[in-house]
Amino acid sequence: MNLPPVVSPSEWQVLRDELLAKEKEATRARDALAAERRRLPMVRIEKDYVFEGPDGKASLLDLFEGRTQLIVQHFMWDPSWDEGCPVCSYQADNVGDLAHLHAHNTTYAAVSLPPISKIEPFRQRMGWTFPWYSSQGSDFNYDFHVTLDDSVTPIEYNFRTAQELIDMGQPWNAKPGEKGGLSVFLRDGDTVLRTWSGYGSATDLFCTTDMLLDLTPLGRQDETVELLHHDRYA
Repeated sequence: MNLPPVVSPSEWQVLRDELLAKEKEATRARDALAAERRRLPMVRIEKDYVFEGPDGKASLLDLFEGRTQLIVQHFMWDPSWDEGCPVCSYQADNVGDLAHLHAHNTTYAAVSLPPISKIEPFRQRMGWTFPWYSSQGSDFNYDFHVTLDDSVTPIEYNFRTAQELIDMGQPWNAKPGEKGGLSVFLRDGDTVLRTWSGYGSATDLFCTTDMLLDLTPLGRQDETVELLHHDRYA
C-alpha cells in the first residue's frame, strides 16, 4: 500500500490547515453550482408515458405520489439480465430512509426497462423501500437516452451524439444498450416539468459511500475491490 508519511502533530496541523482552506473553497464552489443547477430553466413533458408498478399502470404524474418534486433513478438493467446493474445497485443502496426526502416534498423512484415481474423480486431481495417501475412498452427510456437503440432513435448519451462520444474517446458509450442516470422533475398542478438530468459521473451525487471512502487514506479502492450486490460480499 502506498500510504502517506508519518509526521509530527505540529507538521500534521500545518498541512491540515492548508487542506482545510482548499476544502472550504471546494464547498463554496459546490454550493454555487447547486444554486446554478436550481436556476436551470425547465422543459414541459408533453408525452403521456405509461409505467407498470406493483399495483398496475401509472403515469409520470402518478410517480410523484402527490408530492411536488420527483427524482428518478434511470436504473440500468437490460431485460435479458437476471439482475440489475451492480453499479446502479450500489447507488441505490445510498438512498437511505425515504422519510427525509418526503419531508422535503420530494419522491424518489427507480425506472428500468424489464417487466415489473422481474423488477419487484429483485427490489425485495435488496431490501429497498423506494418504488420501482417498469418503462417497458413506453418511449421513456429512449427519450431520456438510457436505452440506446439506433433503430428507434439516434444514439445519444450524456448530451453527446454517438460520433461526439467516439471523438471524445468514449466509443463504449456510443454502443447500443442500457445506461444509467438521474432525472429530476417538478409538477405544477397536473403539468410535469423536467428540471435536470445527469449521466455518467453525475450519478456520483448520491453516492455517500464514495464520499466517506474519499475521507480515508485508501480511498475508493476501485482497482482492488470488486463492486458487488450488497448481499454477495463474503
